[in-house]
Amino acid sequence: MTPIIEVEGLWTQFGDHVVHKDLNLTVQAGEVVSLVGGSGSGKTTLMRQMLGLEQPARGSVRVFGIPLHDSDSGTLKKIRKRWGVLFQGGALYSALSVYDNIALPLRELRAFDDDFVHDMVMLKLDMVDIERSHAHKMPSDLSGGMVKRIALARALALEPELIFLDEPTAGLDPDRSESFVKLIQSLRHKLNLTVIIVTHDLDTLVSLSDKIAVLADQRVIVYGSLQEAITVKHPFVINFFLGERGLRALSAVGESIKLNQT
Repeated sequence: MTPIIEVEGLWTQFGDHVVHKDLNLTVQAGEVVSLVGGSGSGKTTLMRQMLGLEQPARGSVRVFGIPLHDSDSGTLKKIRKRWGVLFQGGALYSALSVYDNIALPLRELRAFDDDFVHDMVMLKLDMVDIERSHAHKMPSDLSGGMVKRIALARALALEPELIFLDEPTAGLDPDRSESFVKLIQSLRHKLNLTVIIVTHDLDTLVSLSDKIAVLADQRVIVYGSLQEAITVKHPFVINFFLGERGLRALSAVGESIKLNQT
């Protein structure tokens, strides 16, 4: 079976600054993969490579088996209809209503009449547990949790197979964060989604991830289950997963910790 995403020998470089060096990563259909790493490790940059927003210095990125950086604009346009993106902070258009924000991807296709767009917008609001009466509110009238849910509804507007989430719970209080994680869990199964997450939130990471890709030293130093990730003897892994916050998040899901000591 062709992987959903294949990153092979990736170099990302800005001037003399090398962000990724010979980075490899493969994501299979239906997986939830979290990208974690310290500041400057290239998590968001890697996501941007997967979205075709950055040009590799070397290597390749294939999504749905298609090379992003060697394809014509028509092919790329078709591929982009198959994924959705929840940007950090939601990134709703402040001058557009909730309704128009969600409708925007549908309207850009110029293939649907107004009745169909209306029905789809209402369906997506239902899907993210937002009352339809909020459809004509402006983003400035919404709570942080509502902004995230409406941004997720927009990301799902074209019924994608693949969804990218950039810090999906950042800025939310613990209750709203937990509620949003449960929503993603539910939608992931209902819609058979493949999910890529950039996050530094341990509770989100532990609750959602099938696999974790830890970025450090310009590459992926470990890619596997949570148990596999926490047993790697690397300073970032030890500080991130086995500090006080990490141990608390792991204990909440009953994750046993087996760190080999030197």
